[in-house]
Amino acid sequence: MGKRHEAAAERRDREFEGFVAGAAGRLLHAATLLTGDRAAAERLVERALARTWACWLQLRDEDPYALARLELVTAYDRGWGPLSPRARRGGGVLARLAPRERLVLVLRLVEGVDEEQVAAQLGLPVDRVRALLSRACTVMRSGPAGPGGGPAGPTGPAVAAGAVGTGRGLRGLRGLPGRSRAEGGPR
Repeated sequence: MGKRHEAAAERRDREFEGFVAGAAGRLLHAATLLTGDRAAAERLVERALARTWACWLQLRDEDPYALARLELVTAYDRGWGPLSPRARRGGGVLARLAPRERLVLVLRLVEGVDEEQVAAQLGLPVDRVRALLSRACTVMRSGPAGPGGGPAGPTGPAVAAGAVGTGRGLRGLRGLPGRSRAEGGPR
């Protein structure tokens, strides 16, 4: 019986190590977008993976990445850990967004999570998620603030795409509320 338990434990360890190898980079990318701080992002990912490991044996047909992302989102949303003031504000172009706006934007447009799931994960009504995303997209389209409060340099989705750095940009900006037809909005 001891050898079977050891073999099962080794198999579980290998499965989790494989999961981490495949998912850690993506989780770190999302966490870095949320915090704007690499060290804080690494702490969030470590916490999310540790909590995922704690539930690993109970996962049956569930997606372990979805669980790890949920743990990361929960930790970020609750202000877990000793995040620096910069990490709480976020960095780069996303720093102009409130933490919840940043969270909704990253989940919807970078991670591709549907509105209902985002709402369930954050304990918000779907309409509130839509409003947060709409405001975040409006802020992102307005471009970076210059020294006098006006736009500085190029604005719009190209700037946002550079801030996200996925190569895909904020693909969801096109067709979202508040966009004119000329900007690729709804017809």
